[in-house]
Amino acid sequence: MGRRRLVVIASICAVCTGAVIAASLLPHVPLADRLWTNEFSFRDTLARNARRTVARPDIVFLGIDEPSRQLDQVSAEEIRASPALTAMSNGYPWSRDVHAALVERLCAAGARLIIFDVIFNLERPGDQQFAATLERWKDRVVLGGNIAANVHASSGLPQITLLAPNPQLIPKQFADDRVGFVNFWPDGDGIVRRLNYSASDSQIVRLSNGGDAEAAQAWEVRFESLAGRSLRKLGRTDLTPHDGRGRMIRFGPSDAYLPRSLYEVFVEPMWKTNYGSGSLFKDKIVMIGSAATVDHDDVPTPIGANTPGPLLHLYALSAALAGEFLDETGRLANLLLLLGAGLAAWLLVGFVRNALVVILLQFAGTAAYLGGAFYMQDARGIYILTLPVLGAFNASSLFSLGYDFTLERLEKLRTRRTLERYVSKNLVREILDNPGSYYNSMRGARQPATILFSDIVGFTAMTETADPVQLVTQLNEYLTRMVAVVFENGGTVDKFIGDAVMAVWGNVSSRGVAEDAKAAARTALGMRHELTALNEKWRGQEFPPLEIGIGINHGDVLIGNIGSSGGAHERLDPTVIGDAVNLASRLEALTRAYGVDILVGPPASELIRDAFHLRSVARVQVKGKTEPVEISTLIASRDETVDPELLQRLATYEEGLRLFRAREFSQAQVMFACYLEFRPGDKLAKMYVDRAREFERVPPGENWQAADVFTKKT
Repeated sequence: MGRRRLVVIASICAVCTGAVIAASLLPHVPLADRLWTNEFSFRDTLARNARRTVARPDIVFLGIDEPSRQLDQVSAEEIRASPALTAMSNGYPWSRDVHAALVERLCAAGARLIIFDVIFNLERPGDQQFAATLERWKDRVVLGGNIAANVHASSGLPQITLLAPNPQLIPKQFADDRVGFVNFWPDGDGIVRRLNYSASDSQIVRLSNGGDAEAAQAWEVRFESLAGRSLRKLGRTDLTPHDGRGRMIRFGPSDAYLPRSLYEVFVEPMWKTNYGSGSLFKDKIVMIGSAATVDHDDVPTPIGANTPGPLLHLYALSAALAGEFLDETGRLANLLLLLGAGLAAWLLVGFVRNALVVILLQFAGTAAYLGGAFYMQDARGIYILTLPVLGAFNASSLFSLGYDFTLERLEKLRTRRTLERYVSKNLVREILDNPGSYYNSMRGARQPATILFSDIVGFTAMTETADPVQLVTQLNEYLTRMVAVVFENGGTVDKFIGDAVMAVWGNVSSRGVAEDAKAAARTALGMRHELTALNEKWRGQEFPPLEIGIGINHGDVLIGNIGSSGGAHERLDPTVIGDAVNLASRLEALTRAYGVDILVGPPASELIRDAFHLRSVARVQVKGKTEPVEISTLIASRDETVDPELLQRLATYEEGLRLFRAREFSQAQVMFACYLEFRPGDKLAKMYVDRAREFERVPPGENWQAADVFTKKT
């Protein structure tokens, strides 16, 4: 069963892992798509909570915001004093001489680079002045442009539509190193996770249609992004990825590069106070772009649904300058991680048999892997495949646990059906709650147990004369009632031997040796009571009355599945064997000799004496034993109401037995006679009266132990 179970669990893990691998290879299949959507969402969570690119102090964002457009915070005198503010007061979009004045002022202040996230595609007043300014400061200015792409309907070739600064400003448009595209291409869920520093025309077509950008070919036309052009102007083309593929970056803090109102640059008091008369801009990279909500220039990114476009360009620039690119595990590594997840699940469920421990280790493993994923992104800059790996691991583990649960249920059902032949349903439930202990004991164990044998007196003779149908009916009813009493007291029916019943306490479940012995004693009294009721019932059915003998003993026994264990004739039964079992059987047989229905061996009698009234019977030495043992009979439970006179007469009987064993035979006869006055037909008292008379006439020898020796099995 162990090897077969491991093979089945391995198959389950292989199927679950294979399904996840297939989903990884087919990301556009509906269920697989959900898996990857969740994976990207998890990566977004890491992006928000892991380390960010440190904000650069040499970057300033001048925002074209509502105050700059409305100038409602600037006095009329200040507007009249500045030609740029006067032009701005005419409304937005401004004439291009405003932008020319802005570039002149910033460059004069020592700005290292000025980036416009603005597309000047339409002709406006002031273009000539702005063009002259752009030419003058061509090494320190970058303008934005937009690229739209599709596939030509007839030729099927890529078709690029350019929205660049108008020719009056930049005659060569995108071919000019002062122009970079402002485009961001989102993933299928609309979130921008990769930023392109450059792209070829074919890459742009694929990206615009939701595809992945493969590496650009050497012969293709290349375009650079706003961040890519900025890096070129800064002389850091060594930091720019040149294959045209999108790069994941470590985004900057959400509060980095907060926009300053552009109009403040032209308000002299603010220029002096807020900008140190321009010293703030010395050697700075200045981004100029929209900061007005009406422009809706927001981009969904992993760190937020409304990341301003200019800020995203600054994130791309600062990440490149800091080398904060993120990578992800490749296909081979992903495959190895998935296979490792399936193997880990197989090892976990296959070799850890406790389901609770498996679940705890499963949670611990999941948490550890999540922690590892966070560490790899935070410290190493690598996204490792996470949710598909955890999906393979947890699906394999859970389905394997489900198989184990089903297997266990079937095994419990089989065990229950077997055990219910021997023990009560309550005890079966107790065994199944701790099956390991039961199965271990069935392999062989030595432990204390209490054994009860009951047998019908003279049953063999009855079988020779009684009607077979009537006898079987009567016997089945008798055994049904006797077994019920055993089960009610938590015992195990070890076996039926014809009309005999062998019951055991402590072999399967024990409540302690004393409690086991007391349960056996209660069973014996219960059998006595049930048989009385049955005989009363049978009298009306003209069934012959039955008498039984019961023997109870306690001691160490050998427990196990015993029988034929090999071949086609395999037959094993759980049972107990040992001297304690043999003595219990002998005691049951001795009940006939002493005229009592219950005999209890010495270990059991000592265990139950505090809870039951006992009567000493004899010292006996059975076949196979060298020393005699004291045996007793059960009178009643101490919880029952017992005739006080009976207890007094029993004390007289016990005194008579003591005198008898002390060789005071004459006085012993008096005591036994006193008991017989109360119970004239008592066979045991009569036996001792007869023996006392005989020993009074012919005294026993010096070695006499007042013991009855039985040289044959009775």
